[in-house]
Amino acid sequence: MRRVLLAVHAAREEAAKIAVSFAAELQTHGIEVCVLDSDAGALRAAGLQDSLVVEAGSGAAAGCELAVVFGGDGTILRAAEMCRGTETAVLGVNLGHVGFLAEADVEDLKDVVHGVVTRSYTVEERLTVDVSVSVAGEVVATNWALNEASVEKAARERMLEIVLEIDDRPVSRWGCDGIVCATPTGSTAYNFSAGGPIVWPEVAALLMVPISAHALFARPLVVSPSSTLAIEVVGEQSTGVLWCDGRRAAELPLGARVEVRKGRENVRLARLHPASFADRLVRKFDLPVAGWRGAAERRQEEQDS
Repeated sequence: MRRVLLAVHAAREEAAKIAVSFAAELQTHGIEVCVLDSDAGALRAAGLQDSLVVEAGSGAAAGCELAVVFGGDGTILRAAEMCRGTETAVLGVNLGHVGFLAEADVEDLKDVVHGVVTRSYTVEERLTVDVSVSVAGEVVATNWALNEASVEKAARERMLEIVLEIDDRPVSRWGCDGIVCATPTGSTAYNFSAGGPIVWPEVAALLMVPISAHALFARPLVVSPSSTLAIEVVGEQSTGVLWCDGRRAAELPLGARVEVRKGRENVRLARLHPASFADRLVRKFDLPVAGWRGAAERRQEEQDS
């Protein structure tokens, strides 16, 4: 039997209702619906029936062909955690604000149902990063991220003193609020807010952008996906916090070393329609494009003249 996992921003009543309607459509086509135990109460209160409840956490999506998400980018990142280590792709239905990771909006729900039922979606492989934290040469924490790993100061009143290293060579030392190490997928998230470049998802690269650095050379950097970024916490009173996708944290004491490299496992994102990333940028950020004529219009104007 075909099986689809639902991941829902259960605190939003609208999300639960829409997810229940979607589930009912899938069930009429013989597709089994799985829900997370953390979401089950809200979905049942909204009318969900005949669903399989699975424990939320790593591997929850095992055996499912898709994880369909109703929420914003935060809910999609949560679903990506549960799909890690499986072949399950994530398909997002945006109920948030920008929703850059989402494939569809609520108004497109019929298209989503059709795409899932007919398997007419495609799957993109998105680069991730693996992160390790070591103290005195001993690894004390490991993690991963789809969007970014950020090293941030622990105390508001103190700057974070760090030394940046790329491929075993020191690059610069800064006093700063933090540093973001992002993937191309995450280039439109924290990296973008911090002043980093937007990178097309199919580009294989790692991005690094300092946050409010007190230094002459503190520009964003784009490096090879085979490179290793290392951040060492230095200074007499400098401590920090490592955040992965803004969801998972680890304390960084003085002397901690954070290494960021290309992840061993990609995240699979399902797409319903082929669309250029430029069009997605324009739509999500509501960018002004008035006056654009395009190649077809220019050719027609040349013929008319």
